[in-house]
Amino acid sequence: MFKKIWNIIKQVRPTKRLYWVIFILILVFILAFNFSVLYIPALSALWLMLLAFIADALFLMRHKQPVNAWRVPKYKRLSNGDVNTLTLHVQSFYAFKISIDIIDELPFQVQIRNFKISTDLNSLQERHFNYDLKPTERGEYHFGKINLFVRSKLCFIERHVKIEDPFMMACYPSFIRLRQFELLAISNRLTDIGIKRIRRVGNSTEFEQIKEYVTGDDIRTINWKATARKSALMVNHYRDERSQHVYCVIDMGRVMKMPFEGLSLLDYSINAALVIDHVAWIKQDKPGVIGFSNHIDFKVKTDNSGDQLLRIQEALYNAKTNFLETSYETLFSHVRQKITQRSLLLLFTNFETVNALRRQMKYLRKISTQHVLVVIFFENTELKDLLAAKPRSTFEIYEQTIAQKFDYEKRQITKELQQYGILSVYTTPEKLTINALNKYLEIKTRGLI
Repeated sequence: MFKKIWNIIKQVRPTKRLYWVIFILILVFILAFNFSVLYIPALSALWLMLLAFIADALFLMRHKQPVNAWRVPKYKRLSNGDVNTLTLHVQSFYAFKISIDIIDELPFQVQIRNFKISTDLNSLQERHFNYDLKPTERGEYHFGKINLFVRSKLCFIERHVKIEDPFMMACYPSFIRLRQFELLAISNRLTDIGIKRIRRVGNSTEFEQIKEYVTGDDIRTINWKATARKSALMVNHYRDERSQHVYCVIDMGRVMKMPFEGLSLLDYSINAALVIDHVAWIKQDKPGVIGFSNHIDFKVKTDNSGDQLLRIQEALYNAKTNFLETSYETLFSHVRQKITQRSLLLLFTNFETVNALRRQMKYLRKISTQHVLVVIFFENTELKDLLAAKPRSTFEIYEQTIAQKFDYEKRQITKELQQYGILSVYTTPEKLTINALNKYLEIKTRGLI
């Protein structure tokens, strides 16, 4: 019995209105010492306040479960780096109108400390509210309690109701962006988001079928033997060569922990790799993924089966940097021993200086002799902003000179790779997916694999 009463008392919270009424009554009682005519009205107001307080408490506390709330996510998982919408449902069991403040205990990763929804609910009404979360790291996101602060029209006290709703959502690499690219790739509308159309050079096709000639077919593909047998003009039909092996190789060393607009370079690379593998799968190539640092962290072999993308997503879900120096010798050894068929390797990494590249160049050159290697590295956008600013002091001139040196070295990296016949993509983090996908489609169109 005492435990139940104590639980009810713990839910009671005085409101600002109650404090203001008490403050005003105290002032009136103080004035009543000099002006006795105020004593009777002050005493009457005190009793009215006490009666209103008791009535307010009875109205709010008579229900064991006065309100309820629950969360409904738009997707079963969170998409890293994207805006994710969640819906919060709230239902009132009171027979009168109430005011309510809703405070959801959001996961600590999103760092939102001022989340609050204030609204009114009519008698027995249910409402839902949408709010957005933008996660910036992969992993498990645990939601806490839903705190509801309920007030009646009297608003002397409020009832604090805690809804125990243990709720966990896993944050995966950006699958929202993945679906956008999927729909555009299926409908051949990738040009709508900046994917370039590339004129085909050479011939990288395979025979598919013999069909009847229709206007517009290339007369060079006429099959004269089939034409003689069918007594009708027949042509050979070719399609783009498929089942090519495409690996997204992700550097997970310390250089990939550099942040940009909330996401690390590693997260940008993982999101881009997932999109490229998905488009490759739609194009009927065989996508795969490799993560490496000072050792091979994970590998998903190339395949075009139906669950290949799910295996890639699971491999990338918990991929994290170990803050160690990257070993390209380990990568070369693994590629030489495990990848026996000529493949396209899209290497997501970052080099800040030419010397850093030259230390690894011998391994990159050896890999490029066996496979088509594309080195994808990042432009330092902060340097770009610093170069665009007008210096106003000697120190700022010094800073801009150093920035020009680093920017020059970044461009030298591209020339250094080109000198040894290694393809490269130099891009800003926000344009990584578009530029890397452009390079993949370019290589596929020109039959370089």
